[in-house]
Amino acid sequence: MMKHYLLTPGPTPIPPEVALKEALPILHHRTSEFGAIYKDVAEGLEYVFQTRNKVYMFAASGTGAMEMAVVNLLSPGDEVIVASCGNFGDRWMKIAQGYGVKVISVSVEWGKVVKPAEIEKVLKENPNIKAVFTTFTETSTGVVNDIRIVGEIVSKTNAVLVVDAISGLVGQEFRTDDWKVDIVVAGSQKGFMLAPGLAFITLSDKAWKLVETSKIPKFYFDIKKYRKSYTINETPFTPPVTLIVALKESIRLIKERGLENMWNDYKLLAKAARAGMKALRLELFGEVPCEVVTSVFVPVEIGDKIVKTLREKYGVSIAGGQGDLKGKIIRFAHMGYIGKADLLVGFACLEMVLVELGVKIEKGKAVAAAEEVLLNV
Repeated sequence: MMKHYLLTPGPTPIPPEVALKEALPILHHRTSEFGAIYKDVAEGLEYVFQTRNKVYMFAASGTGAMEMAVVNLLSPGDEVIVASCGNFGDRWMKIAQGYGVKVISVSVEWGKVVKPAEIEKVLKENPNIKAVFTTFTETSTGVVNDIRIVGEIVSKTNAVLVVDAISGLVGQEFRTDDWKVDIVVAGSQKGFMLAPGLAFITLSDKAWKLVETSKIPKFYFDIKKYRKSYTINETPFTPPVTLIVALKESIRLIKERGLENMWNDYKLLAKAARAGMKALRLELFGEVPCEVVTSVFVPVEIGDKIVKTLREKYGVSIAGGQGDLKGKIIRFAHMGYIGKADLLVGFACLEMVLVELGVKIEKGKAVAAAEEVLLNV
């Protein structure tokens, strides 16, 4: 029997305390008992999102939350900016175009970060822009965008700022209200340390004004239904009850550790991961590396083999590249319930795989480099 280690940028490992909550007898979702849990979770989400606005939850992947943002804010023919620097930024574009929204792309080469000045320029040239869509931590490349600066820029216009924080929430400093972000979407399988299946969205007052004028047809994703049900501690449709019960425990753990402490924890893991990769002489990929995943170039001829061998022979799951980066990079995650020991196991196994695939390295050097960072806190 092989033990498995998840070092992927979602799903991430689940704490035992959280997993056990999913094993409890299921509750009916139209009861006061579940309503009390829902209310507690909803209030806890405001802390995690760092917002005074309500946070709504529903059964979907993070992509469902992205689609909810698009269909509730816009009408066919509306003009928006999509500032993309990777696969998940491009997803905003595909969703918007699928609903007849006109997209002005402010995209950059994968590995680069969004340029706030370029967004500002396009906003000035196009006063009819309704929304700016972008990504916080772009896990397809491992970079982080400066959302605080973008928020300042967009806040001075009539447009709203919509941010995909699916991978970065909890794992890296993110302050919805202070950074003037109007809509934030997230998912359960990353920083929240849960299984996939829950999606989250929060909207500012500025965003709600756009909701009132949206003409895109919707039913399940109609945010007005969720706002109405929220007042009685319910969801308009059947929620993933066990996930919400487990989420209460996850939020308890986050509060117990404290968001700022968690941000520092992941920053340390990111520093250790970069040190380990450099010790293996693997070049870091990404202009401004984020704190939730470390991406590095690998020899193209063995890129896919590294990921496959790690998983099948050693039980360590990491991620490879996406799109044009397939086979060219590998991605080590340090988010959610990934800790120091997981990282060290990952590097020890990576070293063995590289040796098996014919790469000349000094065994133990990556582990030692990571240990050095972790020891000198």
